[in-house]
Parts: sequence; C-alpha cells; structure tokens
Amino acid sequence: MGQASVTPVVDSQDKTMILNMGPQHPSTHGVLRLLLEVDGEHIVRMMPDIGFLHTGIEKTCEAKFYQQVVPLTDRIDYLCPMTNNLCYVLAVEKLLGLEIPPRAVWMRVLLNELQRISSHLVWLGTHAMDIGAMSVFLYCFREREELLRIYEMVSGQRMMTSYFRIGGLSMDPPLGFFEKVRSFLKTFDEKVDEYENLLTGNRIFIDRLKGVAHLSAEDAIAMGVTGPTLRASGVDWDLRRDMPYCGYENFKFTVPVSQDGDVWARYVCRVEELRQSREIAIQALEGMPQGPIKADAPKVVLPDREKMKTQMEALIYHFKIVTEGFIVPAGEVYQAIESPRGEMGYYVVSDGTAKPMRVHMRSPSYANLQALSTMCEGRLIADVVAAIGSIDIVLGEIDR
Repeated sequence: MGQASVTPVVDSQDKTMILNMGPQHPSTHGVLRLLLEVDGEHIVRMMPDIGFLHTGIEKTCEAKFYQQVVPLTDRIDYLCPMTNNLCYVLAVEKLLGLEIPPRAVWMRVLLNELQRISSHLVWLGTHAMDIGAMSVFLYCFREREELLRIYEMVSGQRMMTSYFRIGGLSMDPPLGFFEKVRSFLKTFDEKVDEYENLLTGNRIFIDRLKGVAHLSAEDAIAMGVTGPTLRASGVDWDLRRDMPYCGYENFKFTVPVSQDGDVWARYVCRVEELRQSREIAIQALEGMPQGPIKADAPKVVLPDREKMKTQMEALIYHFKIVTEGFIVPAGEVYQAIESPRGEMGYYVVSDGTAKPMRVHMRSPSYANLQALSTMCEGRLIADVVAAIGSIDIVLGEIDR
C-alpha cells in the first residue's frame, strides 16, 4: 500500500499498462487511490494507495485527558461514531475497573444497533447507486434522516455525538425519545422489504453482483478480514455473540452467514443484518432498566449539574476533572467490538497519569481493504466498483 509511480507504463509488447483510479473517483467511497495494471479490460494487478486523509489522530490522543479523547473517536469512522465511542470507553472502563449501571449498558446497545442500521443504510444506498440503481439511495437516506434526528434528540448532534462517556452516558434520554425510536422500528422492517423489492429480484443487479469479486474463507482469515465481508465468505464469527461485551449476552439474534463469498453474498448478509439490528433494538427498548446512567465514581464521572448548584464537593470534583483530568491506573488493555464493518479494537496503555501513553485503533476497514486486490485481480475493470462497495470501507478509519 506504499507510494507507487503514477507514470503510465507500457511494456515492449504493449500488453499491460498502469492506470489510476482515484483518489477523486466517486465510487472509491472516500479518498482512495487504486493503481491498476490492466491487460485490456482485465486487471492483472491492483495496488491500493492510502494515506490521503491521515490526521495523526492516535498521536493526538496522547496529548489529551482521557475524557477529551471521546470526541476524537467520533471522527475515526464518521458513519458509526457511537461505535467508536463505545469501544474506547469500554477500554478505559476496564483499566479503571468501573461498573456501569444497567440503564447505561442497555442504552449503549440500543444506540449502537441504531448506528449499525444507519451505517448499513449509507452502504446500501451508495452501493446500489454505484451499480446504477439510483432510487434506492433516496429510499435509504429517507430512513437515515430519521435516525440522525434521533441522535440529535438524545445528544444534540446529528453525527459526531460524543454521547457515550467514560462511566456511562452524557445525559439521560429526553422526553419522547423512546417513543420516537419505537415509531421508527415499528415500520423499519417494511422499509427493508421495499429495498429488497427494488434490488433482490432485479436481474441487472443480480448479474452485476453474483459470482463477482470472490473471496475464500481461507484468504479472508489470512488477511484479517472481519465483519459482514468475513461472514459472507462462510466464517460464522460475530463478536457480539462469540465474545460478548456491553451486555450483548442478554440479547437474542441471528448472525447472517453465506458460503458464496461474492459481492452478492455480502449484499445478502448486510441486508439481513438490518433486520437483526432492528430485533436487538426492540429487545433493548422493551427491557430498558430504570435507574442512573452514570457509574458511582465522583472522581472520574462529572457530577450532575443540579448537585453542583447545592454541593460544594460536587463543584470541586467538576472543576478538577475538567482542568486536571483523572488518574487511570497503569496498565494496558485491548477492547474489541463488532462495528458495522467488522472488528474495531482499541489498545489503550496507561502510565498512571491523566493522559493515555498510547491509543491505537485496530480498524476493520484497514484490514478488509487488503482483500480488495485478491477480489479484483483477474477480473474486469467494471467489477472494481462493485467490489469496493461490497467491503464498505471508510477511509477516515483506514488513514487515521
């Protein structure tokens, strides 16, 4: 994935040449540059070139207090910021040994499954548009807009929510929040039926996806592929079920798996994940506990504003946490969760101060992108767009 020459190369027999695809190409799903060595319409070799969005965000984390890192995690994968919030706060909570109240745990599950739906809607709409099915994009963004309004309702922000905090949530859900979510989930299954009516039986869509960009289970495992891309190659692995975190052991759901390993299989798995996330969210709504949304840790968790008005101790804790941070015991931890794209992991190292010594993100898109060359080499240039869309990469997560 290193820097490669941009000079077109033609060998003495005029058989192959190197072409650029991107980094401005609309179907690379971000600022991704692909160098394609082609023989006519067929791809002989593919070389991804990344780093155009590199921000040094991991290094930035080392200069921030632990609580100040949360807004940075929003910007790793901007299509599922709450997922990154969750992974980071779970890692720090492990270091602190914090016990999170049940209501906060279930709220995290609810919002993460809504986030998975929102992310998959962006994938489905853009993937279909890449193939030429324009209408589905408008249908998907119709539902995504409802979800963005739900996020704004609960956190004040449509996308970069920073709603999960170390020790719980930033605030209790507002009045009418659960009714709004329940209304969305009530009709969402019918909306997925609409997407499938437009695509699943469409002969053009089927012909563009079936048998295209095959990835075997062996290759997927060898390259560290995770998420729907791995499950579409026949590997039945989902961290929510197989390594439960954040209370997922309390929820019943099915993990969609396919043995075909092509673009069509990835489409089928993700569409079914839309339905399964809806089921998990409904369970979270119906079983939502009452009680506090923050852990009882006054030296770590910001006190309620009402307490600050009447209790001097609460005011002092607030001042010290904001200005000095809080001490995290020395140690290291790796926390992995199932993001919409696969295994998202945060490796956090504490040296016993108020700032992390190291924060490293194991991003699923970075690992999944490795498989793109295997999927595309030997196939037509026209299949590249379908292959990229099928692995659902986010370049902000890859470059960091």
